[in-house]
Amino acid sequence: MIDSKLISLHGGHCGQFCCHAQDSLEDLVKAYISKGFKAVGISEHMPPPAHRFLYPDELMQGLSLKDLEERFSKYFLELERLKQKYKSDIRIFKGFETETVTGSPARVRSLIKEFRPDYIVGSVHHIGDRCFDYSRQDYEAIAEHLNGLDNMYMAYFDAQYEMILDLHPFVVGHFDLIRIYDPDFETRLGKPEIARRIERNLAVIKNLGLILDYNQRPLVRGEKAPYLAPSILARAKALEIPVVPGDDSHSKEQAGRFIDSAVKSLRDLGFSTSWPIPRCMTPA
Repeated sequence: MIDSKLISLHGGHCGQFCCHAQDSLEDLVKAYISKGFKAVGISEHMPPPAHRFLYPDELMQGLSLKDLEERFSKYFLELERLKQKYKSDIRIFKGFETETVTGSPARVRSLIKEFRPDYIVGSVHHIGDRCFDYSRQDYEAIAEHLNGLDNMYMAYFDAQYEMILDLHPFVVGHFDLIRIYDPDFETRLGKPEIARRIERNLAVIKNLGLILDYNQRPLVRGEKAPYLAPSILARAKALEIPVVPGDDSHSKEQAGRFIDSAVKSLRDLGFSTSWPIPRCMTPA
């Protein structure tokens, strides 16, 4: 187990290696140290499997797929340098966050083979190869294309299920991210066809021995509930699925934010706060 009261296994995005973040990776690491973290997992975004999956901010900066691949290589070099430089202050776990688009599984396995991360965060940001969380406009357009939010939720949890079965990510990132622009998410999560998919996905997470990301980023945006929504957190507790906080930080100011309260909430709900050591579980 990890010897640290405070932990984040999803986050550490920085302006040095991510276009929609700020600050250097070293600044983020120093911020974690200053806030009392003795361990942290860093999980920068992976490069996509094809140029068509570049994000608008990456295209605006004139980046190519090759640029992102080279940046990712530099990310792991810098991560190892910081791991050694600050080893007396903090234990750094090297990871990356996946995408779920056409070509992703092979790409993830190739990156694991090349960079040997300690673990990966399995995330879904796309439905049918279209990114739903970049903007409200994109979100609503996908919902319209799928004839409503209910269908969009079901497609999301189906994509997540396939990703989990394929990649066995140690951390399942922001499990209910699909609710990002839905003010009525609690009602929708309880609808039978959606709830059935949630239960199915939680069951496979339990069976594979994975953990859930208790992602605090919604609180940074002024929302009331982290990912996981209260109803899903309750089901995770009933199934005895480990849950570990993640700040999903995108700047040094956000590093470690709300983690104190997340740890307290988990402890109050009866979850273990003996954090499991990340490992790479993806089948070859």
